[in-house]
Amino acid sequence: MGTMQEEHHDSRIFLAYLLLTTMVSGALVMVIEVMGSRVMGPFFGVSLFVWTSLITVALLALAIGYALGGAVADRIRRPALWLFAILFVAGVLALLVPVLKGPILKASLPLGLRTGAFASTLALFGPVLLLLGCVFPFLVKLAARELHNIGRVVGGLSALSTIGSTVGTVATGFFLIAYLSVDQIFAFTGGLLILLSVAYFAFFQRRWWALAFLALPVLLYQPQQAVSRVMDDGTTVKLIHSEENYYGSLKVVDYRFGDIHHREMIIDGMVQGGMDLNSGQSTYEYNYFMQYISRGLVPRGERCLMIGLGMGVIPSWFERQGVRCDVVDINPSVVSVAREFFDFHISGEVVVEDARYFLNATDRRYDYIVLDVFSGDITPAHLLSVEALSLMRERLRSGGVLAVNLIGSLKRETYMTASVVKTLAAAFDQVAVYPTFDPQTSEQGVGNLIIAAYQGPERRLQLDRSTITAHHSLLPLLRSQLGHRYRFPADTPAMVLTDAYNPIDFFDGWLREFVRRSILESTDWDILIS
Repeated sequence: MGTMQEEHHDSRIFLAYLLLTTMVSGALVMVIEVMGSRVMGPFFGVSLFVWTSLITVALLALAIGYALGGAVADRIRRPALWLFAILFVAGVLALLVPVLKGPILKASLPLGLRTGAFASTLALFGPVLLLLGCVFPFLVKLAARELHNIGRVVGGLSALSTIGSTVGTVATGFFLIAYLSVDQIFAFTGGLLILLSVAYFAFFQRRWWALAFLALPVLLYQPQQAVSRVMDDGTTVKLIHSEENYYGSLKVVDYRFGDIHHREMIIDGMVQGGMDLNSGQSTYEYNYFMQYISRGLVPRGERCLMIGLGMGVIPSWFERQGVRCDVVDINPSVVSVAREFFDFHISGEVVVEDARYFLNATDRRYDYIVLDVFSGDITPAHLLSVEALSLMRERLRSGGVLAVNLIGSLKRETYMTASVVKTLAAAFDQVAVYPTFDPQTSEQGVGNLIIAAYQGPERRLQLDRSTITAHHSLLPLLRSQLGHRYRFPADTPAMVLTDAYNPIDFFDGWLREFVRRSILESTDWDILIS
């Protein structure tokens, strides 16, 4: 204890500072891990594979850090200097994440989506998490010299670190994401680590020059700038809105070429729809398929429930047909963006909450339920189980129809797509699959499928193709493909998805990679990363 008193003058104050360092470093480990998904999401998605990469890298880096930190702490004479130097370097690495994410994500893409996601996660977050793993053995070494009771020291520091991790997780998920951008959160994380280090050197070592390093977070922070690009064909691409919220990253992108002006909504790097601002019409075919198939099966419906708002073009279309439409979406930002940027306005109720909760709580009945919550990157399994679909059936009026938009496969590895159809057939008398593409001419057989389900005998679609209105670029497809039904062969392997067992994200992993790769090929990378 005498040695520590000579180095730090008041060992009690220094011990309190060590305890504070334990909590803060534990909290920031979780901040980095949680925010890692927001860095990776716009480029590689937020699928099971991305989360697996993040958790694996975090555990490996921390494990190596614990072992390395313990070995070094036992061999050096001044562990406190090393500890706070490590925290300083970790802070600099955290500050560099926003600077390096673009080059690293782009460089990792040729490795493929799974390997690329792991490699970029390892490069961006592995070093800083390894250094934070080194911190704990140094803290034990220093505190044990003060307290002489190794069991109590390790137990107490472990508890404080875990409490810090809990605080970091809650603060990130409930507060930081709501008020700060991803880049600002990493600047805050790096700045806090540097502050811990600089405060030690300045106030315990009397090296006042260390205070100059507090300028580093300001110098390295790069405020987000407007992203605008001119593509090879002359089209101007501009990011006009970007925000982070509890449910992901949401962007609005404008495309201009002469008098042509299109706008897209992107969530976690996945395009959720596009609109021609000159006509107000959707530039994606699946919207029209959902509208006309639903209306063709129930021509005189009066009430509609839209689960998953997107741009809002489908409920707006139903209301123009005289159908009152309610909307349920879990993300309040989607609602505000649809209103501000896509002219979404309806007379029905807009409810911001989980769809399963709404379906359980409401006693309303609808002629149409339109389920459009599957981005192609993740599937809300709790809305695609036989229990959830049976609940939707109970919320339909007599003669009503459920229309599901799903990105599925009709040729390669059809197990999960066929399982969705089989699950719907377990809840409804009739299930019909309507591809938005021609399965015969499609090389991959992958695309949007509109699956209609209803009770009673089989119905014929009541379609008058001459009255179909849509964006001019999609009219040939609609007139040739709308209403064409696909039937899986009777011996197609499939299972009924339940709340207890729903492995759709695992077995359809290749499909998510295919969709993500298609997005990366057609969307400017800087728009996704920004």
